[in-house]
Amino acid sequence: MHAIVARAAGGPEVLEYTELPDPSPGPGQLLVRSAVAGVNFIDTYKRSGVYAMEYPHVVGSEGAGVVAELGEGVAGFAVGDRVVWTEAPGSYADLVLVDAAQALHVPDAVSLEDATAVALQGLTAHYLCTSSYPVRPGDRVLVHAGAGGVGLLLTQMLVARGAHVISTVSTPEKAELSRGAGAEHAIQYTAFADLTTELPEVVRGLTGGEGVAAVYDSVGKDTFDASLASLRRRGTLVLYGGSSGQVPPFDPQRLNAGGSLFLTRPKLADHTATRAELVERATEVLGAVAGG
Repeated sequence: MHAIVARAAGGPEVLEYTELPDPSPGPGQLLVRSAVAGVNFIDTYKRSGVYAMEYPHVVGSEGAGVVAELGEGVAGFAVGDRVVWTEAPGSYADLVLVDAAQALHVPDAVSLEDATAVALQGLTAHYLCTSSYPVRPGDRVLVHAGAGGVGLLLTQMLVARGAHVISTVSTPEKAELSRGAGAEHAIQYTAFADLTTELPEVVRGLTGGEGVAAVYDSVGKDTFDASLASLRRRGTLVLYGGSSGQVPPFDPQRLNAGGSLFLTRPKLADHTATRAELVERATEVLGAVAGG
């Protein structure tokens, strides 16, 4: 088979398209002939050495394809099934070993390309709005990076649940994308001289001075202070990423002073910890795609 391998930690130049022996599935595994590989921000962490990895390392963790062979003890799958996965090391390859417990059936009405595009980001958006802060009809919420993959899906899910979404974006083009997904207001944060003070002022101006019930923040260090200051009393900051860097240690008394605020730092693995929960979330996400 062919695969993309990182020979050492470093920049894109360490990646090499090469030929490797075909793998065989072990107990509980599927051997999948890959049709699509997802490209995610976390792949750059593994390639660059931010996450400790053994090299050479076949990059990638997300994709979709057709089951070619079953390992011992696998039930619920058959050769020829179309499947998608969000966590299978070595997904930038023709053949991928996928734990059956992590594989998900793709509905007939959904292409493998669409399934891959929505799997990781869709599951993330789903747990954010149903578990991290279970949004309620009428809630006003702020979504950072509103034109990103998660941001667009999260906005649609929030709106479908009756929320009023304010987003932040970096360009007018991204503002249009975000509004197209359902955001009522798309704030271009790059126009601010001081994000920390100006963004909360705009958010409070859009919410009658109250602030938002929740902020969904994947940016981290650069937006953390503004996110806290944008919350209403007893509001929730869902900090689910750090694209600008990780938030430095801070005094928890700030949550008290801000109005008895809540802060959570979730990850997908803890919201798909059982097969039943993974399938339940995926069924809703992929079902929505199948339904248009």
